[in-house]
Formats: sequence, structure tokens, C-alpha cells
Amino acid sequence: MRFTKMQALGNDYIYIDVIHQKISRLPSLARFLCDRHFAVGSDGMVLIGPSAEADFSMRIFNPDGTEAQMCGNALRSVGKYVYDHQMTKKTELKIETLAGVRTLKLTLFKGEVRMIRADIGEPEFLAVNIPVAAQRERFIGQQVFVLDRYFKMTAVSWGNPHVVVFTENVLSFDAAKYGKEIEGMTDLFPEKTNVTFAQFLPDGRIQIREWERGTGETISCGTGCCSALAAGVLEGITRRSADILQIGGTLHAEWDENTNHMFLSGPSKTVFEAEIDVSDTIGEDGAGAEAEENGYETF
Repeated sequence: MRFTKMQALGNDYIYIDVIHQKISRLPSLARFLCDRHFAVGSDGMVLIGPSAEADFSMRIFNPDGTEAQMCGNALRSVGKYVYDHQMTKKTELKIETLAGVRTLKLTLFKGEVRMIRADIGEPEFLAVNIPVAAQRERFIGQQVFVLDRYFKMTAVSWGNPHVVVFTENVLSFDAAKYGKEIEGMTDLFPEKTNVTFAQFLPDGRIQIREWERGTGETISCGTGCCSALAAGVLEGITRRSADILQIGGTLHAEWDENTNHMFLSGPSKTVFEAEIDVSDTIGEDGAGAEAEENGYETF
């Protein structure tokens, strides 16, 4: 199997072209490739396939083998992958995801992709499965008690659920202690949630740290950046355009007034490409049956 490791401001993903090669046992393969103790350890596995509705399709799997609907950084890097591998000459692309068809705009410099802007869609705030305060229809800026203190939280989703937690000093905050606890609060978040800890700085920038469900703290998350901006706007803390600081680098997010879509800008780079024989490593131990039982298709 041939794969490419790409980095989007801290997030490392394994990208696999499933147009020109076939793969199967997707959950097991994702767990194998994303194992942080393995040499090509990654934050996720992204499949780039054909689409009847768009230029390409994208599917993303978490390190634990579950399938996610959206990630802003992963979506942006798809554009660089298909352009660098001469799968398209377009600089404006439509990508089909489980969260809907999204658009990408590539900026070139001397023939190379240097900046990528991704439309990650319209944020969802309706708390269908989340009990909310009687006077509010949406889970926005609510006080929630966690372990030993109250936090103000906003639940946001682009198909991949996030909860934004407001803190006064995010860099010195114990993200592991509270991240683990909030992730496991299934009375509020039945499917578990990613947790974005956010601090809104006086100059309009936003500092975040991201806790991924089932994985732990990550150094960068595109959807988490957009979630923090959405929460800040709804609370009247920040404008609809801001730089978001995270451990892996700075991304820029903006909330379009006319379309209600969130846009994410920032560079991506290819780290390396390789081929690997995974048949002996992940084995023939029924992983394909596991994939079918979990509702996953195989390519």
C-alpha cells in the first residue's frame, strides 16, 4: 500500500489514494497506521476517492478506527495532495465528505501550493441530544460543573462534535485532567466529544488547546479552531475573523456573514511518502468482518 504523510500546522495525517489502489479492513488499518508508537504515527487516516457529486471524495478515520465526518486540517491537505500528485490542475475544488460537499481554494507560488482555504460548512448548535437550560434552545455559553469547578461551554459541530470550554489561562491549564472528564460526560455528550479549551486574548486572537476524544491532547485541530471562533462570536467576545494560536502553529478562521459557512486558511506540507506491506501486520484475523459489522465499506 502506498501512502503519504502530510502535515497541516501540527496535525499529521496519513493520506491514501483509493482511486488507483484498493484497500480493505479500514478500522484495523487506521489503528495500525495511527499508532503513535509506530514510525509513521499519525492523527488520522484520510482516504481520497472518486465522487459522483464532486471532484473527489474524502473519508477520515480516527486513530481508534472510528470514522469521523469532518476535520478542517485534513480537508485542506486533500487539496495539496491531489494537486501535487497531478490528479487535477484545478485550484478550486469540490470535495465530498460525510458532512456534505465542501470547497477548497488553493493559492500557488511558482507552481507550488502554498496556502489552502477550506469551507468546512455551517456550524450546528442545536443540541438535539444534549439537555440544555430551560431558557435556551441551544447549548451556548452554559455553566457546567466538572470535577471541582464550573466552566462556560458551547457545543459546536461540523459533523465531528466539539465542545468549547472557556478558560482564563489556557497554556497553564490542566487539559488532561479536565479533557478526560469532559470527554466521558456521556450524559451531556452521548457520542463523546472533542474538547477545545479556548482563551480570548485582548488583541482579538484566540489561544486554544485541543483534547481529542479517544486520543488525548493534539497539537493542532482545524475544526477546533473554527469551533473556538464560533463560540467567541456567539458570546460577543470576538469578531467573525481571527487568528487562532495553537501548539502546532497559527490558523486563520473567518465566519462568512452571507453563507454562514466557516472558512479556514493555512499551509500544509508533505512530510514523506512510502510504501508498506500491511497484510502481515494487521493480519487476516477477521478485521474485514469487523469493518462490515461497524457499517464501514471497503475499497
